[in-house]
Amino acid sequence: MADRQASILAAAVRVIARSGVRGLRVEELAAEAGVSTALIYYHFKDRAGLIRRTLAFIGERATGYTEEALTDSEDARALLLHLLLGELQDSARVRENSIAWGELRSSAIFDPDLREALAQSTRVWCRDTADSVADAQAAGLADLRTDPMDTAERLTALVEGLSERWLSGSLTLERARALLTGAVEAELGPRPA
Repeated sequence: MADRQASILAAAVRVIARSGVRGLRVEELAAEAGVSTALIYYHFKDRAGLIRRTLAFIGERATGYTEEALTDSEDARALLLHLLLGELQDSARVRENSIAWGELRSSAIFDPDLREALAQSTRVWCRDTADSVADAQAAGLADLRTDPMDTAERLTALVEGLSERWLSGSLTLERARALLTGAVEAELGPRPA
């Protein structure tokens, strides 16, 4: 992706996190990104194209900061937990990304054009999480009776819900992280001795 497109998409995430999807105006985005509205239309064709690409950008950014949260551990179970906890960090980038993701997810309820893009991003996240669950199972660190995709669906949905509660002030970050840690333990079963 070109640097100019990335800076426009980063600005779109900031605007959505600040004003919501309905508050995203191309003129405001142009000012935030320091570009002309014509350049935004050149790169993204229309507002719907911009929103779809912003959703994909949020997913790519999340992959970056969750991987940054990884430890040097070779323990597949610990890696899974660190990947999921990467979504619950008190940093401006994670907050901004999570707020924008929640806004886009809420908007997809009313915007059928956004649903498929959101569903695709969610499938990728679930597939990556299921791969991590399968790695833990292969290493003998997780219950083999659980289906990795079912586990991934439950855990990623929980992360979204905990993130929403944390960001809305209904739950502290520490409590959200503790609940997620407990859920991973419950899903994977007791750690082998």
